[in-house]
Amino acid sequence: MFHPATDVIRKAKNKELTVGYWSVLDSPISNERLAMTGYDYIALDGQHGLMGYSGILNNLMAIDAGYGPAGIVRVEANNAAVIGQALDAGARGVIVPMVDTAEEAASAVRAARYPGTGSRSYGPMRSGLRVGPVPADSDAAVLVLVMIETPLGLENVEKICAVEGVDGVYIGPSDLRLAIGGASPQDPEVQQAFDAAINRVLSAAQAADKIPAIHTPAGEIARQRIAQGFTFVTIASDLTHLEQAARQHLDTARS
Repeated sequence: MFHPATDVIRKAKNKELTVGYWSVLDSPISNERLAMTGYDYIALDGQHGLMGYSGILNNLMAIDAGYGPAGIVRVEANNAAVIGQALDAGARGVIVPMVDTAEEAASAVRAARYPGTGSRSYGPMRSGLRVGPVPADSDAAVLVLVMIETPLGLENVEKICAVEGVDGVYIGPSDLRLAIGGASPQDPEVQQAFDAAINRVLSAAQAADKIPAIHTPAGEIARQRIAQGFTFVTIASDLTHLEQAARQHLDTARS
C-alpha cells in the first residue's frame, strides 16, 4: 500500500526541499500529533535522545499512523546492528553520526543495503510493510545520510561525498563548532571558521550531487539555511520547544 512517506524519500533524494522535526522524547502520542502538522519527516534521536529500541519502534509506528511524514532515525553509532535494527523497525532512513572517513561512510552504506550493494541481514519485520519485501526495492527507498561533525569528517568531506550509496551529508552544528575549535556549541569567537566549514560541506555535497542536510534550532534559522542552499533541513526539538513554550506562557502570566 502506498504511504505518503515514500514520496518524501523520493523528494529528499531528488534534492527537493524537505523540512523535518527532531524528536528526543519517547512519546508516541506527541510524535503522532507532530506527524499531523505538515512536516516532511520526523527524526527520532537514537544517539542522544531518551529512547531505546522499543521506543524507536513505538514512535515509528506512531509517525506512520499520522499518515504523512517519513520516520527517520539518527542511530546511536555507525554500527551495522543498530542501523539494521532501525531499518527493520520501519525507519525510512538513517542518519549516521560521527563519520570521519570515506571508509566509515562506505561501512554505513553497506549496513543499510542488502547483498548486491551491501551486507544488511534480511529480516525486514515492519519495514516489509512499507518499503516492500524485495531487497532492491528496499534499497531504493531507504535514505542514508552521514553526519559531518568532527575534525576528520570535515577534512575528508569531499571524499565522503564521493562514496557511492551515500545519499547526503548531514551537518551536526553543535559538534562541528566544537570540531573547529569552539569552546562551546554556540561559541561566537569561531563564527568565521564555522561559517567556512558550513560552506565547505554544502559545496562538497552540491559538487557530488548529494543531499546537503543540516540541523537547525528554529524555523528562522532553517529558513536561512534553505536560502543558503540546504535541501534537507531539520528543526529541533520537542523537548526544547516544550520548555520554551511552557516558559513563555509562565512569563506572560506573571507579567
